Amino acid sequence: MRVSYGNPFTLGVACGDPAPDGFVMWTRLAPVPLAEDGLGGMPPAPVPVYWEIATDPACASVVRRGTEEAVRDWAYSVHAEVTGLDPGREYWYRFKAGPYVSPIGRALTAPAPGTLPRALNLAVTSCANYQHGHFTVYTRMAQERPDLILHLGDYIYEYGKGEHKCPGGNVRDHEGPEARTLRDYRRRHALYKTDPDLRAAHAAAPWVAIMDDHEVRNNWTKTLRADRREAAFRAYYEHMPLRRAAQPTGPAIQLYRRLRWGSLATLHMLDTRQYRDGYACGSAGFKECPESRDPARTITGAAQERWLLEGFRESKALWDVVGQQIFFGQRNKRPESGLVVRQDAWDGYSGSRTRVTRGWVDAGVRNAIVLTGDVHSHWAGDLALDYDDPSSRVVGTELAVTSVTSGGDGHDSNRARDTLLAKNPHLKFHLRRRGYIMVKIEPTALTADFKIVRYVSTPDAPALTAATFVVADRLPGLLRQA
Repeated sequence: MRVSYGNPFTLGVACGDPAPDGFVMWTRLAPVPLAEDGLGGMPPAPVPVYWEIATDPACASVVRRGTEEAVRDWAYSVHAEVTGLDPGREYWYRFKAGPYVSPIGRALTAPAPGTLPRALNLAVTSCANYQHGHFTVYTRMAQERPDLILHLGDYIYEYGKGEHKCPGGNVRDHEGPEARTLRDYRRRHALYKTDPDLRAAHAAAPWVAIMDDHEVRNNWTKTLRADRREAAFRAYYEHMPLRRAAQPTGPAIQLYRRLRWGSLATLHMLDTRQYRDGYACGSAGFKECPESRDPARTITGAAQERWLLEGFRESKALWDVVGQQIFFGQRNKRPESGLVVRQDAWDGYSGSRTRVTRGWVDAGVRNAIVLTGDVHSHWAGDLALDYDDPSSRVVGTELAVTSVTSGGDGHDSNRARDTLLAKNPHLKFHLRRRGYIMVKIEPTALTADFKIVRYVSTPDAPALTAATFVVADRLPGLLRQA
């Protein structure tokens, strides 16, 4: 068959959401990634895409093969869900279309149910604004060879070229105006996927990704116009290693889900955007707003909250990890005189936070860990049922990851955030640099290394460990290591 397109694998490969018998593999055919129509320069006809999975990095020992059809309606994206593999081991995969062969990616299957692996190594990341810097953090994560990469949102930014400048000035430019249509979102995702650091991270390990706000629009809630949500959700699915269960239907997408790593850890991945009530007092920022304490307000929606609490009750894991987008613990800006909190975070929906926290406490969850994105700073804090009562016992731990680039190079101190640290004794650490967190979960302890790079305005910064915290099994509360 005559091929009328060039190399279609310009956006790389990815895999994600591993199960004990397989995972989902992704690619998208796009010989011209930024083609004006958002379809990547592909001809109209469907294209057969062949895939293979091997037990060696060169893909010489192939154990599974298959074919998927890349079609125009889904921008020639491919989602191949593979089963029948052995649990708890490495695999490698690649795709072929016409005479072209994709790069090779590394995958893992989850351990078999009931088995206790020695460790789970997670790389945790969020908030990659292309205009604010180079994606060096992604390459540094890839070099760690994690078992999983958890992306907690803001995978792309919707802003137009030159908009929302970082303090030192934008390092590179988006293509075109703010993304609003399906064509716009497809082109924006494709632009990000042309970045070699991002492609390296996708090829290095399975991803478990959830969406925050900038994949659609800053600080959006369920009241956002349906046509814009539909366009953003469709493009997100087309560009991420998500299972078909996440394929959007109109202005709705199923993103909350649960993954198990043997009996060691259960990951509960949340969606805190799509079902939340509107902002109390009409503000997403720090504000004194008593209405935010209305127990009827929800950030998860009733169905997702029931699903999460049921997951806590059914869990037999040593560690229950909640992966989600926005700051979970309380950050009170003025505790001496009132309650001034960020309305876009769980602080603006404190009834939801109390029900979720009470849910894991009442369920007897052995170790509760919340992993958080969004805040463009590293944070570590203890979690309680009542943050206004100093005697309220510690019932969990929050580890919040800084950004890949958002905010530019960053710095070692920030007066406003350091004031929050001083005024909220359950908060133990804050640093406004770019970076990621390496989380090692073992049966006896969880260790979190807060990694930073000191600049993103130029490429290739080394990664440094700024702080290390340990949470011991059955002993909630952060212990800082020297």
